[in-house]
Amino acid sequence: MKNTNNATLTGLGAILLWSSIIGLIRSVTDLLGPTGGAAMMYSVASVFLLLSVGYPRLSEFPRRYLVWGSVLFVTYELCLALSIGYASTARQAIEVGMVNYLWPTFTIVAAILFNGQKSNFLIVPGFLLSVAGICRVLGGEQGFDVAGTVANVRSSPLSYGLAFAGALIWAAYCTVTARLAQGKNGVTLFFLLVSISLWTKYLLQGGGQMAFTAEAIIYLVLAAGAMGFGYAAWNVGILHGNVTILAGASYFIPVLSAALSSLLLRTPLSLAFWQGAAMVCGGAILCWLATRARRIKPVSN
Repeated sequence: MKNTNNATLTGLGAILLWSSIIGLIRSVTDLLGPTGGAAMMYSVASVFLLLSVGYPRLSEFPRRYLVWGSVLFVTYELCLALSIGYASTARQAIEVGMVNYLWPTFTIVAAILFNGQKSNFLIVPGFLLSVAGICRVLGGEQGFDVAGTVANVRSSPLSYGLAFAGALIWAAYCTVTARLAQGKNGVTLFFLLVSISLWTKYLLQGGGQMAFTAEAIIYLVLAAGAMGFGYAAWNVGILHGNVTILAGASYFIPVLSAALSSLLLRTPLSLAFWQGAAMVCGGAILCWLATRARRIKPVSN
C-alpha cells in the first residue's frame, strides 16, 4: 500500500509539472526565441529522459507504433511549443495553452469513434461545454463575444491554429498508441526526434545568436525538467499507483496550468477566463463520466 501511495504521489507530481509547462515554455522562448528556445528545451529534456527513463530497445517495439507514434508525437510537440512561442503576448500564450487543453475531450471522442469505447448521453453536453469554455476564454473580458473571439484569433492565427491542430493531433496519438503500443513507451526516442526537428528548422531559418543569461538558463532547466521528469513521473504513477485518482486529477490540468502560467508570466486573468477554464475542465470530466462503464486511461502533456 505504501508503494502504491508513493507511486500515486509521483503521478500527481507529474500533473503539477505538466501544469507549469505553458508558462515555462513562454518564458524560455521570450529569452531564447520561439525555435531556438524550443530546440534547447527539448534537447535538455531528452538528456533528462535518457538519465531517468533510459533509451528503449527499438527492436522490441511494434513497427507501426514507432512510425505513427513518432510522426504524431513530434508533430504535436512542435505545434505546442511553437504555438506558445509565436503568441503575441503572455495573455495570448495562456489562451493558446487553454486551446491545447481541448485534447482530453477530443481524446475521449476519438476513443468512442475509432476504438469502440462505450459511452452514454453525457458525451454530448461534455463536448459542447468544453468548446463553449474555449469560446469564453477567447472572448476576452466580455466572455461570450463572437466579434471579440474572431478579432483575437485573427491577431495571431498561426499561434491559435497550431494549438487547435495540436489538440487534435494529441487525441490521434492517444488513440493510435492505445491500439498499437502494446505497453511500450517510446517517449525518449520521440523527444530526441522533436529536438532534431527543431534544430533543423532553426538552422534552415538561418539560426541566430541566443543569449544564455542566468535567467534564461534557469528557465531552460526548469522547462526541460518539467517536460522530461513529468513523463517519467507519470509512467511511475500509471504503472504502480492509483490510476483512478490520477485520471480524475489529470482533468484539472487546464485550471492548474492557467494559475501557474499567470504567476510565472505575471499576467492577471479575468473572471471570464477562469469561468471558461472551469468549463473546459467540466466538459472533459463529463466526457470521462460518459465512458464510466469502460474507462480509458488518459495520456497527458
